[in-house]
Amino acid sequence: MNTRAELLAFLQRGRPAFEARDAGDRLCVEATSSAVPDLTVMLVEQQGCEFATLVVEAAPVGFDVRYFFYVRDDETLIEIHASVLTGEALPAISDRVHAADWHEREVEDLFGIHFAGHPFLGDFVLHDRVWPEGVTPMLREFDAAERVTQPGLGEDWRPRRVLEEEGAIEFPVGPIWADYNEAGLWLLGTPGEQIHDGQSRLFYKYRAVEKIAEGRTPRDGILLAERFSGCAAFAHAWAYCQAIEKIVGCDVPPRAHALRAVFAELERIRYHAATIAELAGATALAVGKSMSQEIEERMLRLSAQACGHRYLFGLCVPGGLAWDPGAAALATLRAGVADAATEFARLERLFVHTSSYLDRIEEMGTLRPEVADLYGVVGPVARASGRTVDLRRALPYGIYVDHLPDVPREVEGDGYARLRVYFAEIRASIGLVDALLARLPDSPVAIECPALPGAALGWVEAPAGGTFHWLRIGEDGLIGRWRIAPPGFRNWHAFHRALEGAAFQDFHIIMASFGLSVAESDR
Repeated sequence: MNTRAELLAFLQRGRPAFEARDAGDRLCVEATSSAVPDLTVMLVEQQGCEFATLVVEAAPVGFDVRYFFYVRDDETLIEIHASVLTGEALPAISDRVHAADWHEREVEDLFGIHFAGHPFLGDFVLHDRVWPEGVTPMLREFDAAERVTQPGLGEDWRPRRVLEEEGAIEFPVGPIWADYNEAGLWLLGTPGEQIHDGQSRLFYKYRAVEKIAEGRTPRDGILLAERFSGCAAFAHAWAYCQAIEKIVGCDVPPRAHALRAVFAELERIRYHAATIAELAGATALAVGKSMSQEIEERMLRLSAQACGHRYLFGLCVPGGLAWDPGAAALATLRAGVADAATEFARLERLFVHTSSYLDRIEEMGTLRPEVADLYGVVGPVARASGRTVDLRRALPYGIYVDHLPDVPREVEGDGYARLRVYFAEIRASIGLVDALLARLPDSPVAIECPALPGAALGWVEAPAGGTFHWLRIGEDGLIGRWRIAPPGFRNWHAFHRALEGAAFQDFHIIMASFGLSVAESDR
């Protein structure tokens, strides 16, 4: 592991292709676009850095492009900045840094920037069947309020690669689903009863949240941050508010830091309970599903009692929290979470001693560690495949600077490993909630945090993994650019690799075990 100083010295040896400096909260690298691929490969392959996100914003001439990386074990964030003229191509980095693949495809669709060397550009976020060629909705001249009337090609999507084998078929699952499932298509290639390969197609309900936010106040952005994926509302709101707080330079009060972590962990407990319920339902374990949903409902009610909203909407604001729940409500919350610990322990024992259940999830949907590394997966899915990636430890924020959580790790990468990680994270979160509520600081829960011009990156370890929110506030005090990089976008990219070799009937079980949100990706 290299220290921050050693990493800076390593980067400074790259002159004149790029210039590196220590900007305090991050290492900044100014690079020519042609130098970016080699630089990013050096960071990943030689320095062990993790790719975080790719941010593009319009410049007076062309575009400013920012690549963010972080050092997993040294609390160091790296920003690489390059410029590209309108109509000029950027060299792709995803052939060597595969985690950037979907990021580059998204940028090409929404900004019209071509990534030279990328084999699968186009028809990604903006489906050709609906969107006309040449529409680039993230450009400033595109009016978000104006309806696109020109039709798309109107043709059904066809995959660019298909399984060529006698008797092979491409079996579609989706995009329309029964129940409350979100729209998404998975095309499963098979010569018989086993899945040879799969392809994911999302963005049937692309909502352009980043575009809608432009020109609105930072306070308006909180509502969007909470609602584009309500199951992780608090995590996204916190990351968004963190970006504002970094721009302004305001110090959040200690009590707000502690309570933010309490509610983030409460959200994690509830989210994992819902995932465990879905996994039980996918394996036809009705009793296990009902028991998990009962605990999930209890967590939702505890949230409502403490904060007035089951999904914690309206609680996180720039500068802290919108209100202090008070001693009585927090005591009720602490007791309720302690009771849930007993129920979770009982539930886990029942699951691991139900052989018919284990038969469905062991050695099923395996995401091998080397594949997880290749795609840069995050969250419990990553930790079940041997990756100890957790932003609460890699880039500590808030109270986590002084309370580093235990990060469970499994190596098998199958459905059972993911289940064990969910339960282990629930135990760790319950312990952290109890410890924080036992020693809450006595201070206000908010400080004035007026909108000031500037840009910053905020991040939070959401229930499904790390989420990054990059925000620019203009001189007029309004949002100029907002980039959201949620964990769902990262992990859906790798999902098809867990399908390889699985039986058809296991598809829904594998999907449930990943615990992902389509809405989070389709932001």
